[in-house]
Formats: sequence, C-alpha cells, structure tokens
Amino acid sequence: MTQIVKSKIDQACRVAEEFTKLYYETSDKRRHLMSKLYLDSGLLAWNGNGVSGNERIQKFFIDLPTSDHIINTLDAQPVLDSAVNGQLTFMIQVSGTVRYQDRIPKSFQQNFIITAQGDKWKIVSDCFRLQEPLTNDNK
Repeated sequence: MTQIVKSKIDQACRVAEEFTKLYYETSDKRRHLMSKLYLDSGLLAWNGNGVSGNERIQKFFIDLPTSDHIINTLDAQPVLDSAVNGQLTFMIQVSGTVRYQDRIPKSFQQNFIITAQGDKWKIVSDCFRLQEPLTNDNK
C-alpha cells in the first residue's frame, strides 16, 4: 500500500469520527441546523423515504420524533479520485441503536458519502435504515 493511499485512509477515519459526532449531536439536539450538513443538492434516503435538497431534508428531520443515537461501529474509506474527479470524498458506514421518544431502541445502519466544500464536510448522499427483523409478510 502506498503512503499516499494509507494517508487518505487515515484521514478518512479521522474525518469520520469528527463528522459522525457532529452529525448525531445535531440530529439529536439541534435539528434546526441539519441543512448545514448537506450539500444544497444533497440526497437522503431514510427508511425508504427519499428527500432531496438540504432545506427539505432539514424539514424532514424536524418532523421526526426526538431521537437519541448511540454509535456501535464506524468505518470509512476514501472514494477513488478517478470516480469523483479528484474531489476529496469519503464513504462512511455507521451502525448503532436509536431511540425515538420513549420507544424501544432499534438498531440502525447508515451510509454517508461526504465531500469537502471549502473547509467543511457536506453530505452528498445519506442512506439510513432501521434494522428490523424480516417477518413472513416481508418474504
């Protein structure tokens, strides 16, 4: 592995830790600021619901019940320069548990693609899915 690739992987891991801490704190405590985390044209797929545009995404989050996220696993990797025209971009994978209002906590998985915009990281794509067991109806 070249030193450049190793350096980008290390950077992706550091950025993922900082970014996810900010993301889940904002989601749980400061939802009125969610739009600042997304590109203007950002895309959210939340449990099968698609929302595009940072202002619409913010409204979507404001309409959700209050939440408390706990991260169990976190992984990140750089996206190849050739795939994103050299734009610094990372893919982040998160799993954990989330409690909405006073309901039973549920497992979730979330995948982000984030890109550098100036000195800020912005979400290009965000895919969130609650991990619910399959029932006979879902087969």
